[in-house]
Amino acid sequence: MRFIVIDGLDASGKDTQARIVQERYQRRGERVIVRSHPAEDNWLGRMAKAALLGRGKINHLKASIFYALDVLRSLGKYYNRKCDTLIMVRYLMGTAYLPSPLDRLAYRFFRTLLPSSKFMFFLDVTPEECLRRIGGREIREAFENYEAIVRVRKKALALASDGWHVINADLPVEKVAAAIEKILDSR
Repeated sequence: MRFIVIDGLDASGKDTQARIVQERYQRRGERVIVRSHPAEDNWLGRMAKAALLGRGKINHLKASIFYALDVLRSLGKYYNRKCDTLIMVRYLMGTAYLPSPLDRLAYRFFRTLLPSSKFMFFLDVTPEECLRRIGGREIREAFENYEAIVRVRKKALALASDGWHVINADLPVEKVAAAIEKILDSR
């Protein structure tokens, strides 16, 4: 089974790129499963999403816990099961939203515990581009403000130095897809 991770900050194009990769392999006749977190098809994902829309430290903590459980649920249900390719959207970088030093501890813990891949992509978007893309949304999540984006991006990029392919997601969708495809083809 091919295991692909597409992660990044809010509005970096994760779901768009996952769909493009999914279509690539489906055209080859492969069975592809995409899991995007927080998932809406189970109560853990719905609880994580609800907490993300709330304010305050308790909601941030609840969001992190339910998010992690949602990812673990997806792994248990879909990893090495009846598919050629499993694409996980939002996988490990959710730990960057935790306060320091908990972010690094949680990342190291989950990075050691969870399956890894040579196809782990971090879609990097500048705070300005992130806010431009978020601007059209009616409802904003707790971390969708300039200060939080700058802080979380810095932490996520530091975490991504641990074996991730960092892709400039400020580029047009087609160029981001081409960069991902080039890496997928090279291995």
